[in-house]
Amino acid sequence: MEKFERLERSLIAHGAIIDYYQDTIKVPNGNVVKWDFIGHKGAAAVVPVDEQGRIIMVSQYRNALDRYTLEIPAGGLQSIEEPTKDAAARELSEETGYRSEHLELLISIRTTVAFCNEKIDIYVADHLIAGSQHLDEDEYVNVKAYTVEELTEMIYSGKIQDSKTVAAIMAYKDKYLK
Repeated sequence: MEKFERLERSLIAHGAIIDYYQDTIKVPNGNVVKWDFIGHKGAAAVVPVDEQGRIIMVSQYRNALDRYTLEIPAGGLQSIEEPTKDAAARELSEETGYRSEHLELLISIRTTVAFCNEKIDIYVADHLIAGSQHLDEDEYVNVKAYTVEELTEMIYSGKIQDSKTVAAIMAYKDKYLK
């Protein structure tokens, strides 16, 4: 394999969720190039499955798209040391009001490998215990349950485009509904 060498990583901007860097890279032919890099602490998500086998989904406004999206509950890690299972349980409770003592790792994904190191561990939660939402002051989340068939149709029709949600629903369907 060809050898790439990072010569420098310069912080351009520090944000609440991400840090933006410019990397100086020596490529295999000896040229030196500048590449963007987004540093992310990581995230966790959860596929909450109710007693009827439906998946609890959240609808929320996403600024980057300037619209509401339908997604599985998810959120960033509070620190890089936070266990993703704990973060998934926290996000389940905060966004949906449900709790579960049974979370099982389903899949881990890298969202945008060309320029970002974000990793999301996605869990399945069942035996849900109802409670109340605990939203952050800037969160407005609507909760609704859907069948896997309904969600699959929304994926193929383009209504659901969020990569973590698409990966999670398809992996859940493949692993649990064969």
